[in-house]
Amino acid sequence: MEDAAAGTERNRRGSGVAVLLGQESGRPAPCCPHGPTLLFVKISQGKEEGRRFYACSACRDRKDCNFFQWENEKVSEARLSAREEVNRSCQPSLSHRQNMERYKQFGLLPTSKRKFCQECQQLLLPMEWGKHSGHQVLSDLSIAHLQRPSQLLCPLKNKKTNAQYLFADRSCQFLLDLIIALGFKRVLCVGTPRLHELIRLKVSRELEFSVKSLLLDIDFRYSQFYTEDDFCHYNMFNHYFFGGEAAHEICRKFLHQEKGEGVILVTDPPFGGLVEPLAFSFKKLIATWRETQEEDHSSKELPIFWIFPYFFESRILEFFPSFSMMDYQVDYDNHALYKHGKTGRKQSPVRIFTNISPSMIVLPVEEGYRFCSVCQRYVSSGNQHCEICNSCTSKDGRRWNHCFLCKKCVKPSWIHCNTCDRCALRGHACESAKAGCFICGGAGHKRSNCPNLSVTERAGKADRNQKLKKNKKIKMDTVKRPYVKHATFARKKIKKKKNALAC
Repeated sequence: MEDAAAGTERNRRGSGVAVLLGQESGRPAPCCPHGPTLLFVKISQGKEEGRRFYACSACRDRKDCNFFQWENEKVSEARLSAREEVNRSCQPSLSHRQNMERYKQFGLLPTSKRKFCQECQQLLLPMEWGKHSGHQVLSDLSIAHLQRPSQLLCPLKNKKTNAQYLFADRSCQFLLDLIIALGFKRVLCVGTPRLHELIRLKVSRELEFSVKSLLLDIDFRYSQFYTEDDFCHYNMFNHYFFGGEAAHEICRKFLHQEKGEGVILVTDPPFGGLVEPLAFSFKKLIATWRETQEEDHSSKELPIFWIFPYFFESRILEFFPSFSMMDYQVDYDNHALYKHGKTGRKQSPVRIFTNISPSMIVLPVEEGYRFCSVCQRYVSSGNQHCEICNSCTSKDGRRWNHCFLCKKCVKPSWIHCNTCDRCALRGHACESAKAGCFICGGAGHKRSNCPNLSVTERAGKADRNQKLKKNKKIKMDTVKRPYVKHATFARKKIKKKKNALAC
């Protein structure tokens, strides 16, 4: 995962594909089934190369959404009509309101008649049982089942589209306890269905619990369990509300309650998504919240918990400089690696980025976190304070070492490389060696002219080159005179037949 993040960073500044936000032409962006598309361009050596094009905001794989259009391409009416038809066909068969009507009917059924189709991921009414007779069906659903839809629904697993990793109970409970301790009364859950679920569960069980929650998520299956005031179908990569202005208004009212006081945004985006469009969408939500702020409070910020891997820290700080990263390790139920209790490189790399002062965030001491009196924040047990950096510098939970040449702390597995003039893993490929000779690493010449290349190797190479030229000449003659090849082949066949008869 860390390598993938590094690759994304290289693509942005080196070669690859970059997203262009706010640089679209006067016309609105074309739409795919996931809402307005984003404008991309190929990048080579940090510069634009080739034409700009529109592609899906949510899907990184063309197999999942094959939308493609050049920026200035003129699209015919027939193609526009066909595209609109495709977009309509990809939308859910039932609306949010229809799903709520079904839910009311479902809730009135006795427990013995409440069924859920695991293959279709749908609550079943009695008249629909016949259509799902050959499917795997869960029966006898209780109210407790309906209150925990994230445990009922199968997590989406496509890593390139909308992979769902759901908070483990430990992390989810910690987040809610922290939100309550900080005094927040409303939580805008952007892609955090488990947290939304836990809040609503506590509301139903505890009369004194007064925290409200609104879920914004791209998974429309949740519309079977939550009303339009509790859930909005939303794409966080392009700030698109599938329910239109009505859904957008629900979100706006939620942020504007009590003049915008007491609300926090908690988001857990897909780790494979681009940081730029996510930040762009979150800033739009912040702008909506700011509509309630008076001029003298214009500098106030909407409190945010952005849950993301620690190796995206520089990218997040680029868009939100006031954010800091907490040491708390977030773990997930359905992820093989991101588990609590592991040590070294195997521990979860997922952290909480926030614009709330670190001194206000208390991490659980029973899990090994401690308070650093110098940094005035809680850190993991392995994160030792560096007197030279004057900071607790570790990002991954291990104790980092200070490099005097780099003038910063680095991972314990790294050493300083004089060739690269920086710290890196042992046995890494040096950057200067890549730019120069493959054999000696020297600059100014390539392998073929390396002074360390022996005379024997050069002679052998020259001989191989001559043979390649000879073979190439024979092939060219064959192409020019195909009838000669055919005649030779025919004579060989005749000789073989004569030998066979002689035998």
